[in-house]
Amino acid sequence: MTLGSSMSSGYCSWDEELEDCFFTAKTSFSRSAQNKTLVKIVAKPADEEKHKPLTVQELKQKIDDFNAKVKSCLLMKLNEDGTYTGFIKVHLKLRRPVTVPAGIRPQSIYDALKEVNMADMTDKRTSFYLPLDAVKQLHISSTTTVSEVIQGLLKKFMVVDNPQKFALFKEMQKDGQVLFQKLSLTEYPLYLRLLAGPDTDVLSFVLKENETGEVEWDAFSIPELQNFLMILDKEEKDKIQQVQSKYGRFKQKLQQTLKEAGGKPG
Repeated sequence: MTLGSSMSSGYCSWDEELEDCFFTAKTSFSRSAQNKTLVKIVAKPADEEKHKPLTVQELKQKIDDFNAKVKSCLLMKLNEDGTYTGFIKVHLKLRRPVTVPAGIRPQSIYDALKEVNMADMTDKRTSFYLPLDAVKQLHISSTTTVSEVIQGLLKKFMVVDNPQKFALFKEMQKDGQVLFQKLSLTEYPLYLRLLAGPDTDVLSFVLKENETGEVEWDAFSIPELQNFLMILDKEEKDKIQQVQSKYGRFKQKLQQTLKEAGGKPG
Protein backbone atom coordinates (compact mmCIF):
# COMPACT_ATOMS: atom_id res chain seq x y z
CA MET A 1 0.00 0.00 0.00
CA THR A 2 1.38 3.38 -0.96
CA LEU A 3 0.36 6.59 0.75
CA GLY A 4 0.51 10.10 -0.66
CA SER A 5 0.76 13.64 0.75
CA SER A 6 2.79 14.95 3.66
CA MET A 7 2.45 15.86 7.33
CA SER A 8 1.28 19.35 8.22
CA SER A 9 3.05 21.37 10.87
CA GLY A 10 1.44 22.87 13.93
CA TYR A 11 2.77 20.96 16.88
CA CYS A 12 4.51 21.34 20.20
CA SER A 13 6.95 19.40 22.32
CA TRP A 14 6.26 18.28 25.84
CA ASP A 15 9.47 20.10 26.81
CA GLU A 16 8.13 23.49 25.67
CA GLU A 17 6.27 26.02 27.75
CA LEU A 18 2.61 25.12 28.06
CA GLU A 19 1.55 28.66 27.29
CA ASP A 20 3.01 28.46 23.80
CA CYS A 21 2.53 24.76 23.34
CA PHE A 22 -0.88 24.05 21.91
CA PHE A 23 -1.96 25.36 18.55
CA THR A 24 -3.39 23.88 15.42
CA ALA A 25 -2.08 23.68 11.90
CA LYS A 26 -4.66 26.33 11.05
CA THR A 27 -3.54 28.69 13.86
CA SER A 28 -6.91 28.32 15.56
CA PHE A 29 -7.23 26.40 18.80
CA SER A 30 -10.97 25.88 18.38
CA ARG A 31 -12.12 22.82 16.52
CA SER A 32 -15.60 24.12 15.75
CA ALA A 33 -17.69 22.58 13.00
CA GLN A 34 -17.03 23.75 9.47
CA ASN A 35 -20.65 23.63 8.34
CA LYS A 36 -24.19 23.04 9.50
CA THR A 37 -24.96 19.99 7.37
CA LEU A 38 -26.94 17.40 9.30
CA VAL A 39 -24.64 14.49 10.12
CA LYS A 40 -25.92 11.11 11.21
CA ILE A 41 -24.21 7.88 12.23
CA VAL A 42 -26.23 4.95 10.91
CA ALA A 43 -26.06 1.25 11.63
CA LYS A 44 -25.11 -1.11 8.86
CA PRO A 45 -28.11 -2.88 7.32
CA ALA A 46 -28.09 -6.64 7.70
CA ASP A 47 -28.03 -7.17 3.94
CA GLU A 48 -24.75 -5.25 3.73
CA GLU A 49 -22.89 -7.47 6.17
CA LYS A 50 -21.68 -9.76 3.40
CA HIS A 51 -21.24 -9.16 -0.31
CA LYS A 52 -21.62 -11.91 -2.85
CA PRO A 53 -18.17 -12.80 -4.28
CA LEU A 54 -17.72 -11.74 -7.86
CA THR A 55 -16.40 -14.00 -10.59
CA VAL A 56 -13.30 -12.96 -12.52
CA GLN A 57 -15.47 -12.02 -15.47
CA GLU A 58 -17.78 -9.92 -13.27
CA LEU A 59 -14.75 -8.25 -11.71
CA LYS A 60 -13.32 -7.41 -15.11
CA GLN A 61 -16.61 -5.91 -16.23
CA LYS A 62 -16.98 -3.83 -13.07
CA ILE A 63 -13.37 -2.61 -13.27
CA ASP A 64 -13.85 -1.67 -16.94
CA ASP A 65 -17.04 0.22 -16.04
CA PHE A 66 -15.23 1.91 -13.13
CA ASN A 67 -12.27 2.99 -15.25
CA ALA A 68 -14.58 4.35 -17.93
CA LYS A 69 -15.97 6.82 -15.38
CA VAL A 70 -12.61 7.88 -13.92
CA LYS A 71 -11.57 11.37 -15.01
CA SER A 72 -7.94 11.00 -13.90
CA CYS A 73 -5.15 8.46 -14.17
CA LEU A 74 -6.22 6.76 -10.92
CA LEU A 75 -7.44 3.59 -12.57
CA MET A 76 -8.02 0.13 -11.14
CA LYS A 77 -5.97 -2.76 -12.48
CA LEU A 78 -6.96 -6.43 -12.52
CA ASN A 79 -4.13 -8.89 -11.82
CA GLU A 80 -3.74 -12.40 -13.22
CA ASP A 81 -4.43 -13.98 -9.83
CA GLY A 82 -7.86 -12.35 -9.60
CA THR A 83 -6.83 -9.57 -7.20
CA TYR A 84 -6.86 -5.95 -8.26
CA THR A 85 -5.29 -2.67 -7.20
CA GLY A 86 -6.52 0.89 -7.19
CA PHE A 87 -6.74 4.15 -5.30
CA ILE A 88 -8.91 5.41 -2.46
CA LYS A 89 -8.97 8.79 -0.77
CA VAL A 90 -9.31 9.04 2.98
CA HIS A 91 -10.51 12.25 4.64
CA LEU A 92 -8.99 12.80 8.08
CA LYS A 93 -11.58 14.29 10.42
CA LEU A 94 -9.88 13.97 13.80
CA ARG A 95 -11.07 16.24 16.57
CA ARG A 96 -8.33 15.31 19.03
CA PRO A 97 -4.57 15.83 18.72
CA VAL A 98 -2.41 12.90 17.66
CA THR A 99 0.88 11.91 19.30
CA VAL A 100 4.18 11.35 17.50
CA PRO A 101 7.80 10.88 18.69
CA ALA A 102 9.52 14.24 19.16
CA GLY A 103 12.38 15.27 16.90
CA ILE A 104 11.93 12.53 14.27
CA ARG A 105 11.19 13.18 10.62
CA PRO A 106 8.05 11.65 9.09
CA GLN A 107 8.57 8.44 7.15
CA SER A 108 8.75 8.31 3.39
CA ILE A 109 5.98 6.58 1.50
CA TYR A 110 8.26 3.55 1.11
CA ASP A 111 8.76 3.23 4.87
CA ALA A 112 5.12 3.75 5.76
CA LEU A 113 4.27 0.07 6.08
CA LYS A 114 7.49 -1.20 7.64
CA GLU A 115 7.14 -2.93 10.96
CA VAL A 116 8.59 -0.17 13.13
CA ASN A 117 7.62 0.29 16.75
CA MET A 118 7.54 4.07 17.04
CA ALA A 119 6.95 3.93 20.78
CA ASP A 120 10.42 2.39 21.25
CA MET A 121 12.23 5.11 19.30
CA THR A 122 11.96 7.92 21.85
CA ASP A 123 10.33 8.67 25.19
CA LYS A 124 9.56 12.26 24.22
CA ARG A 125 6.24 13.03 22.62
CA THR A 126 4.91 15.76 20.38
CA SER A 127 1.19 16.43 19.99
CA PHE A 128 -0.51 18.31 17.19
CA TYR A 129 -3.81 18.66 15.38
CA LEU A 130 -4.20 17.36 11.86
CA PRO A 131 -6.07 19.79 9.60
CA LEU A 132 -9.76 18.96 9.40
CA ASP A 133 -9.71 19.06 5.60
CA ALA A 134 -6.68 16.79 5.16
CA VAL A 135 -7.11 14.17 2.42
CA LYS A 136 -4.71 11.27 1.91
CA GLN A 137 -4.60 9.19 -1.24
CA LEU A 138 -3.74 5.51 -0.89
CA HIS A 139 -2.81 2.94 -3.50
CA ILE A 140 -4.06 -0.37 -2.13
CA SER A 141 -4.99 -3.89 -3.13
CA SER A 142 -8.32 -5.66 -3.06
CA THR A 143 -6.89 -7.73 -0.18
CA THR A 144 -6.06 -4.64 1.94
CA THR A 145 -8.32 -4.54 4.98
CA VAL A 146 -9.68 -1.58 6.93
CA SER A 147 -7.30 -2.47 9.76
CA GLU A 148 -4.32 -2.26 7.40
CA VAL A 149 -5.50 1.07 5.99
CA ILE A 150 -5.72 2.57 9.50
CA GLN A 151 -2.32 1.21 10.51
CA GLY A 152 -0.78 2.41 7.25
CA LEU A 153 -2.06 5.95 7.78
CA LEU A 154 -0.77 6.05 11.36
CA LYS A 155 2.65 4.76 10.30
CA LYS A 156 2.81 7.32 7.52
CA PHE A 157 2.53 10.11 10.07
CA MET A 158 4.50 8.22 12.75
CA VAL A 159 1.49 8.38 15.07
CA VAL A 160 2.15 6.29 18.18
CA ASP A 161 -1.44 6.33 19.40
CA ASN A 162 -3.13 2.95 19.67
CA PRO A 163 -4.80 2.07 16.30
CA GLN A 164 -7.86 0.97 18.27
CA LYS A 165 -8.53 4.65 19.01
CA PHE A 166 -9.36 5.19 15.33
CA ALA A 167 -12.02 3.89 12.97
CA LEU A 168 -12.65 4.07 9.25
CA PHE A 169 -16.11 5.20 8.18
CA LYS A 170 -17.79 5.31 4.83
CA GLU A 171 -19.55 8.60 4.20
CA MET A 172 -22.66 8.87 2.04
CA GLN A 173 -25.15 11.60 1.22
CA LYS A 174 -28.88 10.99 1.20
CA ASP A 175 -31.86 13.36 1.36
CA GLY A 176 -29.67 16.30 2.40
CA GLN A 177 -28.06 14.32 5.19
CA VAL A 178 -24.48 13.15 5.57
CA LEU A 179 -24.57 9.53 6.72
CA PHE A 180 -21.65 7.71 8.31
CA GLN A 181 -21.26 3.95 8.69
CA LYS A 182 -18.40 2.51 10.68
CA LEU A 183 -16.54 -0.20 8.77
CA SER A 184 -15.41 -3.39 10.43
CA LEU A 185 -11.66 -4.01 10.54
CA THR A 186 -11.93 -6.97 8.16
CA GLU A 187 -13.74 -5.19 5.32
CA TYR A 188 -12.00 -4.32 2.05
CA PRO A 189 -12.21 -0.59 1.18
CA LEU A 190 -11.17 -1.05 -2.45
CA TYR A 191 -14.04 -3.49 -3.02
CA LEU A 192 -16.47 -0.93 -1.59
CA ARG A 193 -14.95 1.69 -3.88
CA LEU A 194 -15.40 -0.60 -6.87
CA LEU A 195 -19.06 -1.28 -6.07
CA ALA A 196 -19.84 2.42 -5.49
CA GLY A 197 -17.90 3.73 -8.48
CA PRO A 198 -15.41 6.62 -8.51
CA ASP A 199 -17.91 9.33 -7.49
CA THR A 200 -16.91 10.48 -3.98
CA ASP A 201 -20.37 12.03 -3.50
CA VAL A 202 -21.76 8.50 -3.57
CA LEU A 203 -19.13 7.09 -1.22
CA SER A 204 -16.03 8.45 0.49
CA PHE A 205 -13.84 7.21 3.33
CA VAL A 206 -13.25 9.09 6.57
CA LEU A 207 -10.82 8.41 9.40
CA LYS A 208 -12.30 9.45 12.74
CA GLU A 209 -11.88 8.72 16.41
CA ASN A 210 -13.33 5.37 17.39
CA GLU A 211 -16.34 6.50 19.37
CA THR A 212 -17.64 3.60 21.42
CA GLY A 213 -20.09 5.60 23.53
CA GLU A 214 -17.82 5.40 26.56
CA VAL A 215 -14.25 6.70 26.57
CA GLU A 216 -11.76 3.97 27.46
CA TRP A 217 -9.36 6.11 29.44
CA ASP A 218 -7.12 3.12 30.22
CA ALA A 219 -6.11 3.05 26.56
CA PHE A 220 -4.41 6.46 26.87
CA SER A 221 -0.93 7.06 28.24
CA ILE A 222 -0.27 9.48 31.12
CA PRO A 223 1.23 12.14 28.78
CA GLU A 224 -1.84 11.90 26.53
CA LEU A 225 -4.20 12.33 29.50
CA GLN A 226 -2.17 15.30 30.72
CA ASN A 227 -2.35 16.69 27.20
CA PHE A 228 -6.16 16.43 27.18
CA LEU A 229 -6.40 18.18 30.57
CA MET A 230 -4.24 21.07 29.39
CA ILE A 231 -6.22 21.38 26.15
CA LEU A 232 -9.53 21.42 28.04
CA ASP A 233 -8.15 24.01 30.48
CA LYS A 234 -7.02 26.22 27.60
CA GLU A 235 -10.38 25.86 25.83
CA GLU A 236 -12.21 26.72 29.08
CA LYS A 237 -10.14 29.87 29.60
CA ASP A 238 -10.64 30.92 25.98
CA LYS A 239 -14.40 30.40 26.26
CA ILE A 240 -14.59 32.40 29.50
CA GLN A 241 -12.63 35.23 27.88
CA GLN A 242 -14.95 35.23 24.86
CA VAL A 243 -18.07 35.39 27.04
CA GLN A 244 -16.61 38.15 29.24
CA SER A 245 -15.58 40.15 26.17
CA LYS A 246 -19.01 39.74 24.56
CA TYR A 247 -20.97 40.91 27.59
CA GLY A 248 -18.40 43.61 28.32
CA ARG A 249 -19.14 45.16 24.92
CA PHE A 250 -22.88 44.76 25.55
CA LYS A 251 -22.52 46.52 28.90
CA GLN A 252 -20.66 49.44 27.32
CA LYS A 253 -23.34 49.86 24.64
CA LEU A 254 -26.09 49.71 27.26
CA GLN A 255 -24.37 52.30 29.46
CA GLN A 256 -23.81 54.57 26.45
CA THR A 257 -27.48 54.26 25.46
CA LEU A 258 -28.60 55.10 29.01
CA LYS A 259 -26.23 58.09 29.12
CA GLU A 260 -27.52 59.46 25.81
CA ALA A 261 -31.11 58.94 26.96
CA GLY A 262 -30.51 60.65 30.32
CA GLY A 263 -32.95 63.47 31.06
CA LYS A 264 -35.05 62.72 28.02
CA PRO A 265 -38.69 61.71 28.44
CA GLY A 266 -39.05 57.97 28.13
